[in-house]
Amino acid sequence: MAEKTLPERARVVIIGGGVGGTSIAFHLAELGERDVVVLDRDELTSGSTFHSAGLVGQLRADPTLTRMNMHSVELYRRLQQGEQAPGWVECGGIRLACTPERMEEIRRQIGWARTFGLPLEEISAAQAQELFPLMDTAGVLGGAYLPTDGYIDPSQLTYALAAGARAGGVRIVTHTRVLGIDQRDGRVTGVRTDRGNIEAEIVVNCGGIFAAEIGRMAGVRIPLVPMSHQYLITQPITQPTGGRSRLPTLRDPDNLVYFREEVDGLLMGGYERDSAAWSLGGHPHGSGYDAIPADFNGKLLAEDWPRFEEITVNSQLRVPAMGDVGIRKLINGPEAFTPDNEFCLGETEIGGFFVAAGFCAHGIAGAGGIGQVMASWIVDGDPGLDVWHMDIRRFGAHYRSPSYTLKKTTENYETYYDIPYPGRERTAGRPLRVSPAYGWHAANGAVFGEKAGWERVNFYSPNGAQGDEGLRPWGWAGRNWSPAVGVEHVGTREAAGLFDESSFSKIEVSGPGAAPLLEWLCANEVAREVGAVTYTQALNARGGIECDFTVTRTGPDAFLIVTGTAFGTHDLAWIRKHAHSLDSGAGSVRVTDVTGQYACFALWGPRSRDILSGLTPASLDNDAFPYLTAQETTVGDVPVRALRVTFTGELGWELYCSSEYGAALWRTLWEAGQPYGLTAAGYHAIDSLRLEKGYRVWGADLTPDHNPYEAGLGFCVKLDKPGGFLGRDALVAARAAGPERRLRCIVLDDPRAVCLGSEPVKVGDQVLGRVTSGGFGYTTGSSIAYAYLPTQQARPDTKVEIEFFGEWITGRIVGGPLFDPSGERVRAG
Repeated sequence: MAEKTLPERARVVIIGGGVGGTSIAFHLAELGERDVVVLDRDELTSGSTFHSAGLVGQLRADPTLTRMNMHSVELYRRLQQGEQAPGWVECGGIRLACTPERMEEIRRQIGWARTFGLPLEEISAAQAQELFPLMDTAGVLGGAYLPTDGYIDPSQLTYALAAGARAGGVRIVTHTRVLGIDQRDGRVTGVRTDRGNIEAEIVVNCGGIFAAEIGRMAGVRIPLVPMSHQYLITQPITQPTGGRSRLPTLRDPDNLVYFREEVDGLLMGGYERDSAAWSLGGHPHGSGYDAIPADFNGKLLAEDWPRFEEITVNSQLRVPAMGDVGIRKLINGPEAFTPDNEFCLGETEIGGFFVAAGFCAHGIAGAGGIGQVMASWIVDGDPGLDVWHMDIRRFGAHYRSPSYTLKKTTENYETYYDIPYPGRERTAGRPLRVSPAYGWHAANGAVFGEKAGWERVNFYSPNGAQGDEGLRPWGWAGRNWSPAVGVEHVGTREAAGLFDESSFSKIEVSGPGAAPLLEWLCANEVAREVGAVTYTQALNARGGIECDFTVTRTGPDAFLIVTGTAFGTHDLAWIRKHAHSLDSGAGSVRVTDVTGQYACFALWGPRSRDILSGLTPASLDNDAFPYLTAQETTVGDVPVRALRVTFTGELGWELYCSSEYGAALWRTLWEAGQPYGLTAAGYHAIDSLRLEKGYRVWGADLTPDHNPYEAGLGFCVKLDKPGGFLGRDALVAARAAGPERRLRCIVLDDPRAVCLGSEPVKVGDQVLGRVTSGGFGYTTGSSIAYAYLPTQQARPDTKVEIEFFGEWITGRIVGGPLFDPSGERVRAG
């Protein structure tokens, strides 16, 4: 029974009584958090939950989401044995392949599954038909079968979770509409409802399609779009099912459709190419925020058969009985989708105001894991897993735009079942953020990629004319590959490369409290002399790597942090969160995103000093301008801040200037470099160069789940610095125990077998890890991969095998960087 009275105070208030809100409440209660209230504007499940299709598939391209979905299945099994069973049916799941490319994807997924212990197996078309006798095998090349997948009743799941939460002391209050979010000094203090106010330390926005509206009450942008998603339910199908008591779920992504049993009939839906956003307030081009009617509770949208026609026709190709069976009803319900088809989870820029929304029509599969991660985040301040790609903080300022959000969300919805080839580039909403040298790049044949809204040069197509097509990797790595990358790589190693890094995120931290704050946040010592540049990590309390960046001291009370393009919003939020808690509102620290204010061009290679010396009055020799230092100077007519750093393993500088000088600075460097063989180069070359040198990338090689000792970054840790740092205690314990696993470089025996990431790594007969990142080294002529492996199996010269689309490729572990292990080229005199 729902509570009838509204409490005046609770430690945690959860807004939304769908599967997300009740799962978080359930997991909070399991952690011993009793002072929790769940509010719903109507009845439980009356948002999107009640019309969800209920499929539960565990394997995803992302390791974290796979773990979350596996937890969901474990939870649903447990609930099914309880007093309020949620209708969990563990019938197995089939995924079909109708093209050779889809078959490759399935084999790649089978490889991923090995790293999780999931029993995913390849099956033939005939075996798929034995499992799902209603299907026609025409055009089917094969598939994959996971016996532990299934489906569940979304409403019954919600009620089961609510019952468990109540048993743990959680109060649930329905028919209570939230009207406002109170806050003070950057922290949430409570909610206002149509039945009174509740003081709260934590407020969790689980509003589903209403989440953006609820976020606006706190001045927070939740970038999601309610999308019309349809499926139908048939009348009973009388055709034989091969004696099976339960049919497995069936997905046919090449035909955009999915099926599951529903009583004696089928539930069938899909992701059409002609999508429809809902409730955008009638604004042209989606320029307005969502405007969901206030009385839209437990309701559906009008049937839209014309838009469902493609899905209907395709369903009959796979299951011919769909052409004859009667239709009970067509369900058209709005589902909250995000611009990248990932959840929106975590704490927002308002302290204590969390969000769990944007479930993209797979919230039922993820609900258990969502509840577990969010409960840990709320109670411990740490989600316990690397959830950056689901973190609400990943969205930059451009996602405040409803029209941009709609463009990205629509594109992702309509390509939901497309194969995610490496190097695949989205086109919606482009170009948006561009470098001052963008016009030069475009005029000189740049092929652009997009990251965080920025147009970034992947490579320059004309450079490919001098490249070696014979180096093209086989398989997926050869798609979207260009011989230009090798030319740019070699050009940088032999002479010099010029790279536009203007998209790199730049954060200024200043004020009297800046040095103490950064010393606390960083594992390395960063508050050194003015002009010092420090490579460091910022850690969580577990010792995991939350941030990976350089810190330049630009003044007594001023620092410049430079981090990856896609990580600026994350790192900015991490620094601001701790600045607020340490500063206590005193105003002694200012944290500012200055990314767009500065252009940044990197000049790297053995001739970089020769090129730059003719343009600047600064002395560039080692004594006057040592490695990992910065100076203010001029280059040509342009005032710059020059940092002697590298991400390629070569001598060189990053040159920062105010953006209005950017075009002139690029032109000056390019013209001065021509006599020295300067090559204009892109980010694909950087990735190849850094792999040879052993430089790590956050989000792949470095994550919150790994500590610096495991990652080979112990040299960046200063355990003895005064005052300690966040995560120090965990690192002391980790060093004493010794790393259980280590990040190792692997060279494959077949240089054209190039890893994409997440491939299983086998030592002997055991799968012991997965690839974190990989690529081809054009100087070493080798296929390079990195993977975390148990310490005992991570010794140099150990033979390993890596799985490529069902085939095991041999390789060996190598110690140290493959290129210039002594670092002589970086510190060239």
